[in-house]
This record gives sequence, structure tokens and C-alpha cells, in this order.
Amino acid sequence: MIGAIAGDIIGSVYEHFPVKTKDFPLFDTRCCFTDDSVLTVAVADSILTGRSYLESVREIGRRYPGAGYGGSFIRWLHSHDPQPYNSWGNGSAMRVSPVGFAFNTEVDVLDQAEKTAEISHNHPEGIKGAQATALAVFLARTTRDKEEIRRQIIQRFRYDLDRKVDDIRPTYQFDISCQGTVPEAIIAFLDSQSYEDAIRNAISLGGDSDTLACITGGIAEAFYGTIPSHIQTKVKDILTPDLWDTTENFCRKYTEK
Repeated sequence: MIGAIAGDIIGSVYEHFPVKTKDFPLFDTRCCFTDDSVLTVAVADSILTGRSYLESVREIGRRYPGAGYGGSFIRWLHSHDPQPYNSWGNGSAMRVSPVGFAFNTEVDVLDQAEKTAEISHNHPEGIKGAQATALAVFLARTTRDKEEIRRQIIQRFRYDLDRKVDDIRPTYQFDISCQGTVPEAIIAFLDSQSYEDAIRNAISLGGDSDTLACITGGIAEAFYGTIPSHIQTKVKDILTPDLWDTTENFCRKYTEK
């Protein structure tokens, strides 16, 4: 999951200032973690501690009120009686990567991904986006076969993955929907040669950069293996100690080779 967090941090600078090139500083001096990282850590915390996804997301999310949540999510986060609000936004996909690392069957991955989404993003597209992302992570670490990942995601979710980053980039725009983010993020991974290349692909699309790179980053980590040490060091320096502790504990248990 550290790959997802690194993607969020690297992409944070370009969320509102998109670029259409892969030639950019990997870690700009203005890089920071956003809600993507906070909520990814919250899902990991639930898996590690046994707390419900709802409890972990609300407790950890509330620690970071300025992380960049959308308006509907902010109202949900601070509600006395939080109910799902039929969201199809990409927030369900950005936080789900720990599920793909922690569970060991496709059935469990799909079931747990749905559970992480439905606490807030219970629209069918919100659930679909979370499940597709988590399954891509799972398949990346278990099959190591990009064409199998492409085939299964197309077959199960009917996403159009028969495109290339270079085809998408010229006309792609900012999009906060799962259906307009998750396929593109998966393609950014499928077209990559390394973890860093995958992140550069995602950000170069010029959309919701931190979320695209967060989704892509989790899948790329699962496929390519351990994140380069200089990237891990930057993540540790930028995260707060509590977020880093959960990240480190999760990685130690589920992702270290």
C-alpha cells in the first residue's frame, strides 16, 4: 500500500495544475499527502486491528480535517448517524488497495472491497471501482501477468482497457468518477515498465492526478515488488508519525518480500 500512498504524494502537486508530460520532478518541494493517503491508511488500520471499516475511516479521517475531502464526504465524516450517500466518486477506489494485499482469494478481495466502499460510496459504480482496483492489486501480486489482469478486469467490470496512455492523454480531463478514473489508472499501470514509470503515466494523463497515481501506485507496487528505498524514505518524511506507523506495520505484515 505504500505504493498507493507514494502515488498520492507525488501526484498531489498536479491535482489542480495538471501536466500532460511524463517529464516532471518526482517529488516536488510542495508535495504532501492528501485524503487518498489518510483513507488508505484507515482501511489498512481496519484490517490490522479488526475495527470496522466505518470506525477506522471515521476516526482516522477526522484526525485530518484539511486533507482535501469532497463536500459530501465531509458531511458524512462528521455526521452523528453516517449513512452511505450513493456516491460513484473515485474515493472508494483510492482507499482500497490494502484489501488487494491482505486477502488471499478473489472472492474475499471482492467482498472486502465492497465492504470498504459501501460505508459511503454505495452506488454500483462506486462499488465497482473499489472492486476493480482491489482485484487488480490482487492479480498483480499473484499472477504477475498483465494480460491476465487486463482480461479479468474487462470480463468482470466491462471497463475499456484496450487503450494506451498515449491515446488517452490528449483529450483526458479532470474526472472524479470511478468510471472515469479507474480504467485510466489501470491502463497507466498496464502501459508501464516500472513502478516509477507507472506513476509518471498516471500523472501525465492530466486528470485527478493524486487519485490516479494512488490507484495506479498500489497496482504497480503489487506487480513490480518493493518500492525503491528513496521513494519510501520520502513517504516516511512526509507522512505524520501515526500514519507512517500504520503504513509500516501493514507493509511488514502483508507486503514485504
